Amino acid sequence: MELGGLRFTKMHGLGNDFVMIDAVSQSVSLDADAVRALADRHRGVGCDQLLIVEPAAGGEADFRYRIFNADGGEVEQCGNGARCFARFVVDQGLAAGPEIRVETLGGLLTLRLQDDGQVTVNMGVPRLEPEAVPFIADAQSTAYAFSVDGKDYEIGAVSMGNPHAVLRVEDVDRVPVAELGPLIEAHPRFPRKVNVGFMQVVSPEHVRLRVFERGVGETEACGSGACAAVVSGRLRGWLAQRVAVDVLGGRLMIEWQGADAPVMMTGPTATVFEGRIL
Repeated sequence: MELGGLRFTKMHGLGNDFVMIDAVSQSVSLDADAVRALADRHRGVGCDQLLIVEPAAGGEADFRYRIFNADGGEVEQCGNGARCFARFVVDQGLAAGPEIRVETLGGLLTLRLQDDGQVTVNMGVPRLEPEAVPFIADAQSTAYAFSVDGKDYEIGAVSMGNPHAVLRVEDVDRVPVAELGPLIEAHPRFPRKVNVGFMQVVSPEHVRLRVFERGVGETEACGSGACAAVVSGRLRGWLAQRVAVDVLGGRLMIEWQGADAPVMMTGPTATVFEGRIL
C-alpha cells in the first residue's frame, strides 16, 4: 500500500464527507487497505466514502464515478457524493459544466450545477422489484412485514442503484439507530446488505430522516437514502411529489413524479481543504 504523493480534496454534502481523488490527471491504484487507511479519522484523512474520478469507459458519459465505503468495499451509488463529484470536476478544471454525465456501478447519472451553487442529480428511475434491490420476498409490494431481533416492523425496499430499507417512525430523535441499523443492514433477507432509513413524516411535503449506511454507520446525510425514503413514502400514500428531506446535516429537496420517472435530488456541496499524502 503506497499512498505517498497522492493528491486529494476533502468535501462534504450536508456533513456526509468524502475524500475526492482525481484519477484522470494522476496515476491512482488503491486497494481496500488503502481506502481504509485514508478513511480512518484518527490516522488518515477521514471520510464516510472515498470517491474516485476516472475517465469514462463508454461514449455516453464524461467520467467514471467510483465509490468506496470507509470499510474498503466498493458500492454502487452515493447521491451526496455525486453532487460533490460535479462540483469537484468543475473546480479542478476537468469539466466545464453545467451538465455532467457519469458512469457508476448503479448506472448512468446526470449531474447539473445550478446558478445558486447547488447541484441537482438525476438519480434515475427507482427499482422496486425484490430481485433488483436485492431483497428476499415472495412478491413485489409497496411494504413488507419484517422481523428483527424478535420485533415486527413494516419496511419499504427500494433500489436507487444501491439497496435501501425504509422504516416510518414517530420521532427520529428517539430511534435507536446505532442498535437497530446494524441488525437490519446485515439481515439475511438483504443478501448484499442494505442502507437503512428511519423516516418521520412531518407533513406530505416534509420529512425528517436518519440513515444507517451500509459499511459506514450513521451519517449526517445520505442522498440516495433521501430519494429512497421519498419513493417509499409516495408509494405508501404519505408524501407529495416534491418533498423537503431534513437529515442531520441539513436539507435536501427530492422530487419524484412516480411510475417510470427519475428521482431528482437537489442540495449543496462544500469543499473543506486540499492536500497531498506524505
